[in-house]
Amino acid sequence: MYAMGISEKIRDFEEEIKKTQKNKATEYHIGLLKAKIAKLRRELIGSSKKGGAGGPTFDVKKSGDATVAIIGFPSVGKSTLLGKITNAESKTAAYAFTTLTCIPGMLYYKGAKIQILDLPGIIEGAKDGRGRGREVIAVARSSDLVMIMLDAQHPEHYEILVRELGGMGIRLNQRPPDVVIKRTISGGLVVNHTVKLTKIDLRTVHSILHEYGIHSGDVVIRDDVDVDQFIDVLEGNRMYLPAVIVMNKIDLADEKALKKRFHHPYIPVSAEKGKNLEGVIDALHSTLHFIRIYTKRRHEEADLEEPLIVKHGITVEGVCNQLHRDLAKNFKYSLVWGRSVKHPAQRVGLNHVLADGDIVTIVGK
Repeated sequence: MYAMGISEKIRDFEEEIKKTQKNKATEYHIGLLKAKIAKLRRELIGSSKKGGAGGPTFDVKKSGDATVAIIGFPSVGKSTLLGKITNAESKTAAYAFTTLTCIPGMLYYKGAKIQILDLPGIIEGAKDGRGRGREVIAVARSSDLVMIMLDAQHPEHYEILVRELGGMGIRLNQRPPDVVIKRTISGGLVVNHTVKLTKIDLRTVHSILHEYGIHSGDVVIRDDVDVDQFIDVLEGNRMYLPAVIVMNKIDLADEKALKKRFHHPYIPVSAEKGKNLEGVIDALHSTLHFIRIYTKRRHEEADLEEPLIVKHGITVEGVCNQLHRDLAKNFKYSLVWGRSVKHPAQRVGLNHVLADGDIVTIVGK
């Protein structure tokens, strides 16, 4: 009931935005309304984490080197695809809402183990609690990559899915805005920007900050952000995830007509007929940006047979955590050979970022 009350408030504010003519004079008012909506959505996300979505949440144990969540409408072919590219056995049928639980499968490719989750189909209004939408999206938030799966006969579902994910704080194929906000005890609000702001004015910036209870602070804006991106920074709970679009049932569609209607890059497949499944697998692997890290004990040769498969940007601390939970706790220094260092056997600390092919020795206390 509590969540329903929040959803109703959100709908009221969204209706007000729709009815408001967008121009310079109304920018301030719309910015305030969007800030109020964002704060209410934060409460919705919190309530779904506590099981407030009207039922038990999906209990998904993450495993492998990365996790991919398949998001799509019911009966789009998610279960069929999962069964073809992983070891999973998912109940499938030619009618809606077949998958009622989260079914994991493991894809083994180029030394990487990629966990793929077949989630129940979501529908318009999922972010506001329709079906089990908020629970599905909560699982997607904790994944490393989102696979948007579409029926080639209904490419318009893409915008709906992006909107539903966005409503629960997921930003696909975006980077976090370069905005720094530091609260201060006194001195009022000081807002500086290093780029020309064309999508938001300073009056709106100040009003949104006040809505969040920030009346004194230093703000530096280094990107030409819009109202939504500025609110995202204030919320601080956004997940910026890579995504790939898989267009299923391509054999039933007119591809020329499809390309006129749909202007995003996609992977054309027929899961039922096994067409272009290798394209999906390659896209998942390349988008996850895996690198290989080799380990070496002191005074021994490096193990070049079985590298650790990790994600781009991993630090020495991340490798420690993958090898053994006590390694970081007892860490003294690390020796690294490879592209991330200036010379072989360079001493580095826990925060050192590793590169593909690096060899690492961990030295404990």
